[in-house]
Parts: sequence; C-alpha cells; structure tokens
Amino acid sequence: MINNQTILITGGTGSFGRNLVRYLQKNFKPKKIIIYSRDELKQSQMMVEFKKIKSILRFFIGDVRDYSRLKLATRNVDIVFHAAALKNVPLAEYNPFEAVKTNIIGAHNVIHSSYENNVKKVIALSTDKASSPINLYGATKLASDKLFISANNFRGKLKTQFCVVRYGNVMGSRGSVIPIFLQFKDSNHLPITDTRMTRFNITLNEAITFVLNALKMMKGGEVFVPKIPSFKVTDLAKAIFPQKKIKIIGLRPGEKLHEEMISSSESLNVIEYRNSYIICPHSEYTIWDKELHLKTKKGSKKFPENVSYNSQNNKEFLSIKEINKLLINNKFI
Repeated sequence: MINNQTILITGGTGSFGRNLVRYLQKNFKPKKIIIYSRDELKQSQMMVEFKKIKSILRFFIGDVRDYSRLKLATRNVDIVFHAAALKNVPLAEYNPFEAVKTNIIGAHNVIHSSYENNVKKVIALSTDKASSPINLYGATKLASDKLFISANNFRGKLKTQFCVVRYGNVMGSRGSVIPIFLQFKDSNHLPITDTRMTRFNITLNEAITFVLNALKMMKGGEVFVPKIPSFKVTDLAKAIFPQKKIKIIGLRPGEKLHEEMISSSESLNVIEYRNSYIICPHSEYTIWDKELHLKTKKGSKKFPENVSYNSQNNKEFLSIKEINKLLINNKFI
C-alpha cells in the first residue's frame, strides 16, 4: 500500500503531516514523500528534523489555491493525503472568503490535479464540524467533503479513488483546548466557554493509523469515522490543573457545545464496525452497494437510523484519571 509509492501531503508541515512522515519512515519504505505547504520556515525545520531520510523527501513551497503549482507537485504521485486547511473557527468567521478559497477551491484544485496526473488514491482529512455545520469553517469542510465524494462520479476511465476521513479533536494539536489551558499555568483560573461542553478525543498516532486503515479499505466515495471516547471539558481542566478555579467566558462565535461526526440524516447510510463507521456514498453514479457490503464484510452491521453520533451521547467517556494518564503518556504535562 505504501512501499515503493510516491506520496504527496498537502499541508505537510502541520502536526498531521510531520507525524505521518515519522510513521511512514518507521513502518514502510515509500519511494518518495512530497511535502506541499506555503510555510518556508516549517519546511526548513522539517529538513533538519528528517535529515536521515532526506533522499526520499521533497519540499514544495506552494498553496492549494494555486492550481498550476499543485498540478506540478502532483506529477507521478500515487497517493495524496490532503491535510491543508484554514481551521481556526473565529478567524474563519471574520475572514470567510479566505476559508472558502483554501478549503473549497483548494479541494477542487487537489481533485483536478489528481485527475490530471492519474493519482491512484486521494484521502482528504475532514472534521467533526463538517457534520451539521453552524460555523463557516464547518460549512467549507462540508463542501470540501462533498467535492471529494462526488469526484468519484466523474473519473470516467481513470482509476483515481477519492475518500474522506472525519474525526474530532486531536489531543494537543495546535489551537485545541489542551495547549490553550497550558497557557494559564501561572493564572488563578482557567477560562471555559460553557460547563456543559464535551469533545471527542483522538491522539495523533491514533488518527494516523486510522487514516492509513481507511486508505487500505477505501473503494471510493466513503466517509470514514472512528469510534473514539469523549470527555467533559471541565474534567479535562481538572486533570490538568486540579486546584484552579473555572471562569465561564461564554461560547465563541461559531462554537458548538458538543462535537458531532455523524448527523441523524447521515445515519441512514452508515455501516458500523467494531472500531469505526463508514458513511456510504449515496449516489446513483457511484458503485457502492451498502447491502452487499453488509452481507459480505465480516463484522459489519447497520447503524441505528435517525441517531446522531456526537460527543454528548457517546457511550464511552474518559474519566479524569484516564485523561490525566493520557496527558502524561503523550507528554503534555
């Protein structure tokens, strides 16, 4: 699946891209890994970090908004991991069309450059915010997801397959709640938007292995969703700083109380596995037989209809002790 393949990672200098390179270096023998991003500083830092495998690494400075540059970077590529996005919810609310240009037009460019270069597989990273979106970031990622899924309808004789992976809060990622809380180490209180707030939790390594498993399973048109635990944000606060007081500051623009990865409307097209879900493509033009899949794939079963999979009604919640253990094991505290 990975050995002797040429791989392109858009947004490759981000947390996911760097850790994916580290994982591939350790477990596989790719022919070439191309890092595509617009941040020259982070690219130079990656060159130093991964100097032992510099013979297979290539660094392209470019923006997914730039189709011609992306098309050049995608030549002779076998697999594309599309991780580039504008992700900050409040900034996307204030700069809406910038998010549209990167998250929607950029997705369109990835799709068409993959068409043009006959890429084998394209896997796009999504977010819980794309399910029943209430903010612009979520709306742009929903549009992006729709573009990647529908891309399977237009490939004609090409063998390119497109799918999406949707997961929630990555533990300790930039802009997430853990690094924000850690900034208040010397403060007497921790700011929390609402005491009812819950979030899904997935570690970066879990996210990477899930993405690679989706790459292995994909036939084109699926949205892959992991089964992961939830936590209460107040419990996270107690796990990091047990003695600090909590200060309620109110919801930020576009912020949800609870994360959702499968909406009640999407539930009609969902297949459930022991550790994951697949939202099947619902299109007369995409060859994806849900009923045949349920009959032939061991361990698969129907998902309950009109049920939402969200961080509030999740069956598995992390305790304060479990959160604390994860924080220590992942070296956040």
